[in-house]
Amino acid sequence: MKCVDDFRLRLGEHELVPIMQGGMGVDISTASLALEVARLGGIGHISDAMVPTVADRRFNTKYVKNKLKQYKFNVANSDKSVVKFDLQELADATRMHVRSAMDAKQGNGLIFINCMEKLTMNAPKETLKVRMEAALDAGIDGITLAAGLHLGSFALIEDHPRFREAKLGIIVSSLRALQLFLKKTARLKRLPDYVVIEGPLAGGHLGFGMDWDQYNLADIVVEIRDWLKAENLEIPLIAAGGVFTGSDAVRFLEMGASGVQVATRFTVTRECGLPDKVKQEYFKATEDDIEVNQLSPTGYPMRMIKQCPAIGDGIRPNCEAYGYLLDASGNCQYIEAYNREVAAHPDERRIKVMDKPCLCTHMRNFDCWTCGQFTYRLKDTTWRKEDGSYQLLTAEQVFRDYQFSKDDKVTLPPQEQ
Repeated sequence: MKCVDDFRLRLGEHELVPIMQGGMGVDISTASLALEVARLGGIGHISDAMVPTVADRRFNTKYVKNKLKQYKFNVANSDKSVVKFDLQELADATRMHVRSAMDAKQGNGLIFINCMEKLTMNAPKETLKVRMEAALDAGIDGITLAAGLHLGSFALIEDHPRFREAKLGIIVSSLRALQLFLKKTARLKRLPDYVVIEGPLAGGHLGFGMDWDQYNLADIVVEIRDWLKAENLEIPLIAAGGVFTGSDAVRFLEMGASGVQVATRFTVTRECGLPDKVKQEYFKATEDDIEVNQLSPTGYPMRMIKQCPAIGDGIRPNCEAYGYLLDASGNCQYIEAYNREVAAHPDERRIKVMDKPCLCTHMRNFDCWTCGQFTYRLKDTTWRKEDGSYQLLTAEQVFRDYQFSKDDKVTLPPQEQ
């Protein structure tokens, strides 16, 4: 049986190990994680989710504090339409985030940024344009368009001098979504440099309905592969969602994918931004602990560990400080759910909101434990210590295991004494 290292991903002039580390939001896929993957010859993703918050954490800026101070008068108001992001600050935060990573990059790999359309931020087009342009300004190798159809996203940056230089790709979960994107962007005469096909076993938000278990990643990959061939389009395909071993990856590479995107196994590495105590929760999770629900205020189904603190918490909406999910009218489904519960329980000091979480706050605090379907298998990739906790891995150990393992095996790391 072959291993992943027998294949190469070609993106323009770049020849890469065909391993792309997924972009996990709010500094879970840290620059340190992405840099290590790039050093080893693959593609590492950072995320631009809640990037002002990430900048405050990493660079001691005060974007969140300043925004809260500016809009504090509106905290008790259910109408959040006045709560706007300062676009210059948003651009500055993105540039700092990206430039810091690019300045530290070593090796022959690439650093991409994952850019989610569903982070509407009370001004969907304006904030998306700023985030993408600022990332290009700061020298990012590529942008992966995620969490949405992105039908107008290429047009937002078509005048940027790096529009045809940087690698631009999109995540889709169906042939139909890819066809819509290509049709909408046809006038620009600029194809995506790669397409990530994300299947139903992926972590976090899914591009499927609650019938997600009726779909299969391999079937979608074959359908898109065959359609591109019939249309004489050469676009590298990256298979994602449920690729847990190197042998899983090889199967997709042999069926015509150019690479794989993986994330779950990197969540329990030292370089990952999750706090160590949360990494232990990922290790401890059983198959029954993982669910797909409709709790996300984005409207997408979301896979998570069902014991996570975000579920059922009834904190007051923190839109004045955050507000990343506010739509163009300043609305969010969590605000609606929160106000409903307050009205129903006027004498309660602490209410519970079971149907929606305040995703911004809980993502910021690492209390929303989104995960891939095979998270319950993480415990089989490392050693359990005498105290019952699990030994963390390094990004290099996970990357090398994907790159060289065979026969559906996972090589355990050296056991710490």
